Amino acid sequence: MTSDADELVRVATDHGVTTLTLDSPHNRNALSTPLMTQLLSAVRAAVEDPAVRVIVLSHAGPVFCSGADLKETAAAYASGTVPAGMLGDVLAAVWECPKPVVARVAGPARAGGLGLIAAADIAVCAQDATFAFTEVRIGVIPAVISATVLPRLAPRAAAELYLTGATFDGRRAEQIGLVTAAPPAEALDDTVRDYCAALVRGGPRALAGAKELLRRHPAATVREEVSDLAALSTGYFLSEEGREGVLAFREKRSPSWLPPA
Repeated sequence: MTSDADELVRVATDHGVTTLTLDSPHNRNALSTPLMTQLLSAVRAAVEDPAVRVIVLSHAGPVFCSGADLKETAAAYASGTVPAGMLGDVLAAVWECPKPVVARVAGPARAGGLGLIAAADIAVCAQDATFAFTEVRIGVIPAVISATVLPRLAPRAAAELYLTGATFDGRRAEQIGLVTAAPPAEALDDTVRDYCAALVRGGPRALAGAKELLRRHPAATVREEVSDLAALSTGYFLSEEGREGVLAFREKRSPSWLPPA
């Protein structure tokens, strides 16, 4: 049985809306294997419950999600594996969920956290929330999350942000298609409630059918993509450059490939 201390995804349901709250603020809601396992289980349970009409992805603490758990990744190097495959399962489960999924983002998201936001049908972030595809700065690439992110982003913005790792705010996230809306922080919860109120008015079967229509786009075959992308991601994480980048990040120093000052 999972104790409260081990509960990394909290579940609450009210008037047909189930909120799944990432609750691992000690590591900025990093996508550890335990958190992803619980999130997968919670999504599946919500899908199977006929009383649940809408799923909201939210977070405890100031950070929505910092991406991969790099402490876990570094520890996994000894076995020659990294948990990229499970991230693909999580993104596919959210993307393919027959019920509407709304992401509520009150704070920063990085790397894998952006994949989770992009997998949601509707994403609402605070204007001052910040985002970045930081992978290249630690010697890896945003492979797995591309399955959900690239169908959302404007191509020029994707090229700029993937290659530079630059930080951008909620307003830019809305402009480039990463999120649906970026209200002021004080209006975030009201905006999420408004979307949920609109979504529960739809017929459950019709909503599932509408989502199937949206997934018919050739770029939306997430389930088919994530396996290959996970293998690609693993190769970068296990490379000499990837290992150095992760170690440098954890040691709070510059990676060895930076030019001398």
